[in-house]
Amino acid sequence: MAWCLLFLAGLFECGWAIGLKYTDGFTRPMPTVLTVISMVISIVLLGLAVKTLSIGTAYAVWTGIGTVGTVLLGIWLLGDPVTVARLGCIALIIAGIVGLKLTV
Repeated sequence: MAWCLLFLAGLFECGWAIGLKYTDGFTRPMPTVLTVISMVISIVLLGLAVKTLSIGTAYAVWTGIGTVGTVLLGIWLLGDPVTVARLGCIALIIAGIVGLKLTV
């Protein structure tokens, strides 16, 4: 269950990271509210997950999911560039996340 909570926390981290772009410097009320809600949910879920999981592993996985998800959403939603180097770096992050999961 803790891994499911951690995965959801990572997805909400992607939500608030991408949401920051849509807040336009916190000048747009609805995107700002949704971004803050996503931040709170992400932190709460992370907090629940670390009741069972080690903090180092959980934090690394949380940030990894957030990083990979945000990069992919940036490519898909915001037109960020797709290069072999960026995709290779994403693969390395995913390998690290899987490695941490397997060593717990």
